[in-house]
Amino acid sequence: MATTRKASRYLVPVAVAGVAAATIGLVPALAASGDPELPEITAQQLIEKIAASETQTLSGTVKVETDLGLPSFAGLAGLAGSDSGKSPAPSTDPTEKLTELASGSHTLKVAADGPDKQRLTVLDGKDEYSLIHNGADVWAYDSRSGEAVHEKDADAGRKDAPREKELPGTPKELADEVLKAAGESTSITVDGTARVAGRDAYQLVIKPKQSGSTVESVKIAVDAQNGVPLKFTLASTSGGKAVVDAGFTKVDFGTPAASTFQAPKGAKVTEGAADEAEHEARGKAPKGLEGLVGAKGEGGKEPVVIGEGWTTIAKLDSGAPAPKTEDAPKEMQGFLDSLGDKVSGKFGSGTVFKTKLVNALMTDDGRVYVGVVTPDALVKAANADK
Repeated sequence: MATTRKASRYLVPVAVAGVAAATIGLVPALAASGDPELPEITAQQLIEKIAASETQTLSGTVKVETDLGLPSFAGLAGLAGSDSGKSPAPSTDPTEKLTELASGSHTLKVAADGPDKQRLTVLDGKDEYSLIHNGADVWAYDSRSGEAVHEKDADAGRKDAPREKELPGTPKELADEVLKAAGESTSITVDGTARVAGRDAYQLVIKPKQSGSTVESVKIAVDAQNGVPLKFTLASTSGGKAVVDAGFTKVDFGTPAASTFQAPKGAKVTEGAADEAEHEARGKAPKGLEGLVGAKGEGGKEPVVIGEGWTTIAKLDSGAPAPKTEDAPKEMQGFLDSLGDKVSGKFGSGTVFKTKLVNALMTDDGRVYVGVVTPDALVKAANADK
């Protein structure tokens, strides 16, 4: 059963809860009619305002709409219960729940009280699913089953504890990432103001200057008073709905109640044993996949970086022929075919797997080119690399 799995496998303890509480506000709320009149500010000043923000407490409701341009997952979801003909049982595994956020419209509740207390709740009608972080304690709770999994975070309090850096975890870290992106390849401007969740905000707009990226623009609404990002919109060059369009519809910067960061009363709690070996293995690729993902390890290879800025492409070499979609289960073949287009060039032949944001070219001899770039850019890179 999912409730007896190691909690560290499906809580992603500090990283998920921290990113959710601190940066989910980057993803957009509905602005009220009539933009506020605010003092003029430069893009540099606005970024500095984000970096200087000392706000560490908040709670609120977030609406998230995501459209990666993927085909429906409905057919695949049905495979999970195809043997019994029944719907899958409720699970405390966050991987399943967070995967749902990759498409459609969702409502979340978030709360934070400093770097050691965060909560993310995914609402589904009357049901809710929560990830809770409180110091060394982490929980995953599903109201449908009334079950929660609890684990002690073995890294909590350790000065030498590894930090997950794949995503910025605070507004200041976000600002640092934006500053790193600034340069000849990036345009950063302030484009007016907005009302977000009843708050006055400036609109920071980030655009690639390079051609070939799938990113049209990133727009961040920043609270004019305290510098907290409230709203985030990521638009693709393919047009249509935004790839990510999410943010606060309600927000309060007061201190949340202490009970917010505990498992709900009455929940059936299962303890997950801390596994030091598993903590040490965190971030390593599964055995046999080191070469494919570029992780260090026996026989592992680091990815080769091609290009720079918004058109950076990572090249991976699995050293094995690419799997054929016709070898996949019949129920999945249509889905896989809808994701990919057959292409050819100096590199030989392969398949481009497409979304509105990230695209990947897998050649028939096992090389993979992936980036936030157009399919044409991937083919051009593969041809030049041959």
